[in-house]
Amino acid sequence: MTSKPIDTNILKQSVDPNDPTAETRKKDHIELAFKSQVGQDTLDSRFYYEPLLSAHPAQGSLESLSFLGKSLRAPVWVSSMTGGTDWANTINHNLAKACGQFGMGMGLGSCRSLLSSNEYLPDFDVRDEIGEALPLFANLGVAQVEELIESGQLSKINELLDKLRADGLIIHVNPFQEWLQPEGDRFKYPPIETIARVLDQLDIQLIVKEVGQGMGRNSLEALLQMPLAAIDFAASGGTNFAKLELLRSEEEKQRIFRELAMIGHSAAEMVQMVNELKDSLGEKVACHQIIISGGVKSFLDGYYLTEKINFPAVYGQASAFLKHARGSYEELEKHVASQIRGLELANAYLKVK
Repeated sequence: MTSKPIDTNILKQSVDPNDPTAETRKKDHIELAFKSQVGQDTLDSRFYYEPLLSAHPAQGSLESLSFLGKSLRAPVWVSSMTGGTDWANTINHNLAKACGQFGMGMGLGSCRSLLSSNEYLPDFDVRDEIGEALPLFANLGVAQVEELIESGQLSKINELLDKLRADGLIIHVNPFQEWLQPEGDRFKYPPIETIARVLDQLDIQLIVKEVGQGMGRNSLEALLQMPLAAIDFAASGGTNFAKLELLRSEEEKQRIFRELAMIGHSAAEMVQMVNELKDSLGEKVACHQIIISGGVKSFLDGYYLTEKINFPAVYGQASAFLKHARGSYEELEKHVASQIRGLELANAYLKVK
């Protein structure tokens, strides 16, 4: 069935002669009206929409927040992504520049290569782009940290932080990824013991994260009682590195371990768990900041989760930024600007249920 052409004479009778865009706009409204129909099942039911209580927010209207000892202009964390690839230099420097421009924090990808060589240091040396006023954290796997402890070389972490001018270290905990990775390492000790030894022996800010499957209640309970700078969820719902490594393996291994790689916890589930643990642990809570990441697809997800959690929190994204960071900076800048503008609108007009 084809639609009838619009009678432009009727249209002209209904528009304001003092508005030069009126005729085009009204025509668009008529043509797009049927395409804009929505059903109840498509509505985002997480929010109350309050259109009467705020003017349109000014650009740059988000309140700054203190996080990891520094001030962020947006509650956004660029989650650890890449290192040691041909794209790493472009990606990391673009991301750091965006953090500096928009006031976000940043975690680098795995800095393992820098423990033994400075060959790839230019790929990670982004402090000048992000600036001194914003948090920048290096990143190592718990297997590498375990090796440094075993060999009596834990001081290399301080050297790593110095060369990167980083504010602290992220330890990523990834037993399933390592087990499923063809070249993976094997842990000799429970990661919680390795983390405790780092806290005992080094005076640094430390963040602990998973790598795409999240953490359950007992792990979160243990971490919340440690003097960590923050916990980064890296929940299930985004990039799952256990699944990624499994896809690099032979078909038989994929068949056997496919279901194992799909186990995990969503960011929303982890928000609920840490809220409950905060109440039950009371004064035993020693870690007071959270990075909510994993499956955070947009500013609406981030706004919802940071409003629901009972901790000072920011939300982290990885692949959403990565997609725009491999080319020109202008592409990334446009993407980040739209996300920040969306956050401003959410703050003005949305209340979490």
